[in-house]
Amino acid sequence: MKIFRSLFVLAIFIFFSCGEEKKGSDFTPIELSYPDTHMDEIIDDYHGISIADPFRWLEEDTAALVKEWVISQNEVTFGYLKQLPGREAISNRLNELMNYPRYSAPRKIGDYYLFSKNDGLQNQAVIYKKKGLYGDPVVFIDPNELSEEGLISINLLGKSPDNKFVAYSQQEAGSDWVTIGVYEVATGEKLEDELNWVKFSGASWDENGFYYSRYPEPESGMELSANNQFHAVYYHKLGTPQSEDLLVYEDRDRPYMYHFTYLTDDQEYVIMHAAPGTDGYATYFKPNHTDDMEFQLLFPGYSNKSSVVAHDTGRFLVHTDIHASNYRLISVDPYKNDPSDWIEVIPESDHLLRSVATGGGKLFANYLENAMSKVMMMNYDGSETTAIELPGTGTASGFSGTVDQDQLFYTFSSFLYPSTVFSLDISTAESSEFFESELRFDPEDFEEKQVFYESKDGTRVPMFIVHKKGLELDGSNPTMLYSYGGFNISLTPSFSASNIVLLENGGVYAMANIRGGGEFGEEWHKAGMLENKQNVFDDFIAAAEYLIEKRYTREDKLGIIGGSNGGLLVAACKVQRPDLFSVVIPRVGVLDMLRYHLFTVGKGWIPEYGSSDDPEQFKFLYAYSPLHNLEAGTEYPATLIMTADHDDRVVPAHSFKYAAELQRVHSGPNPVLIRIDTDAGHGAGKPISKIIEEQTDIWTFFFFNTQTELAQ
Repeated sequence: MKIFRSLFVLAIFIFFSCGEEKKGSDFTPIELSYPDTHMDEIIDDYHGISIADPFRWLEEDTAALVKEWVISQNEVTFGYLKQLPGREAISNRLNELMNYPRYSAPRKIGDYYLFSKNDGLQNQAVIYKKKGLYGDPVVFIDPNELSEEGLISINLLGKSPDNKFVAYSQQEAGSDWVTIGVYEVATGEKLEDELNWVKFSGASWDENGFYYSRYPEPESGMELSANNQFHAVYYHKLGTPQSEDLLVYEDRDRPYMYHFTYLTDDQEYVIMHAAPGTDGYATYFKPNHTDDMEFQLLFPGYSNKSSVVAHDTGRFLVHTDIHASNYRLISVDPYKNDPSDWIEVIPESDHLLRSVATGGGKLFANYLENAMSKVMMMNYDGSETTAIELPGTGTASGFSGTVDQDQLFYTFSSFLYPSTVFSLDISTAESSEFFESELRFDPEDFEEKQVFYESKDGTRVPMFIVHKKGLELDGSNPTMLYSYGGFNISLTPSFSASNIVLLENGGVYAMANIRGGGEFGEEWHKAGMLENKQNVFDDFIAAAEYLIEKRYTREDKLGIIGGSNGGLLVAACKVQRPDLFSVVIPRVGVLDMLRYHLFTVGKGWIPEYGSSDDPEQFKFLYAYSPLHNLEAGTEYPATLIMTADHDDRVVPAHSFKYAAELQRVHSGPNPVLIRIDTDAGHGAGKPISKIIEEQTDIWTFFFFNTQTELAQ
């Protein structure tokens, strides 16, 4: 394979005589020589249609040729990015903006409270413990001591009923694989228990141990790409080796199924969800202390989602979308599961009942009204409803705890309001700030608003817009549009220090709540999945057109960014409307819609996307698959494809093949680059140092390719 490793620069950027960088005044294009990626003659037959797959060899990410290709692509990409003006200034500002303390809500475990705190630029948050709510905090677990580069992250899982122990998960280099271990709370002693090959699992305790889910150990060398099968439920008895764990449930006839378990708060019942993928699931239950009793069906699969919130006086409180697209809470007798016997505790309303939590003997109903939080406190029977007054319009989460707590905690954030922890007095329903946030910018300089626009078919879609106060709507403002549009995931206002860099440089940040998400219930989700996926792209394109029509920006100043399913979104929209955008950044995207289900956990997305194995579903997948709809001779926008070598959720082969094909067919001077991070995964657990490096690359690429002069 012939590889060109040179980067020929046509323009040398001018620097001040004092040696400082001149900020963004010269936008002369940089000419690039891309690696020569060889093509194999592979032709697949999909239901009578022949489709070439010349870059399939890039799917084998452990092969020597693929590793060589990755090195050569990164040489071109980082050689380009390091020459862009304003890079040092952006990096410095990001370091300032992110250098503030960030806390999690305290978690009560007996006499102790556990919480996480990042002092500012620590690669990973440190978990602290204090005795009593106002005791002196001491370090409980410091992940930064486990990896010099900050590649190990720690998350707390369930606690034992006697409050003596807490389970934790340890993630390395961003992989979805985690190891579960146990700490003694009072002493901080780490126990010898170690559970491997765990994915997508909590730890649900009773008095002797806990339930968890895992896969069989994968073949050596295939840990990050092999098709994961036989997700099974196990019970681990504290103090015993993993080899002695009890297999509680598996489905040998359907190896693609996922199985998740949790116990009711009183440890009386084990609840299990059995799911073919990321959409609907069946719900089962069994008494916890009856070893020989099989799981019994509570709700069949797989058209709905029903989860048990609590066990109360012999009945389950169930959060469900059965006959309720916006969800409701019902009371169900598990042994007499007849709809005529169901008691409606919280009826369906015009707004999404996003979740219901318990704490202090109360229920907390968390609603979304036009993608913003509204929280109601009430008794278990739905009586005595009290609205929780939130700090503003934004996103609130938490409100959970044990039945004997008189004080709960929650976090609140918005686009201009960093995530802040509040305490809630249950007796008065009053909130007070518990952990104060420190700002490295003045939120009064900016404004956020929500607008509504019409999509192609007339559907009314909301969008949040954030920018400097007094911004002139003359079409000249650099604008970044973000969305997701899938998997019933709701996008709500949240704070990103990185976005302040855009706003301070006269930019606009826009977030569209397009179909496929869950902001308006299950019908909104279904309107953007399977054969309706084109609605998602239409909604996003209409958002871009709205921003241009209202003169926030224009085509040569507009960038779009999205990750995972959002990476699919922006890549597909780029293919359909290459004229509409100046910069496109697909991050860890699902880009090969014909083969996505063949890797790791991709088969779990079939309920959302469909499968090319099905002749009817193949038609709509092929119609929008970003990899398969690139056209030779088209001038595409400046594109920065982003992936990571340890991404075992959306394997990097998607981005590899898409980059190779885009570089082959693209016409014009706009750069087509792929940035392949090392020792990183799909996003979770990424150290702050890597986040700052990544965000620096994103904004320098965006500002340069929208010819944006940086503020002095």
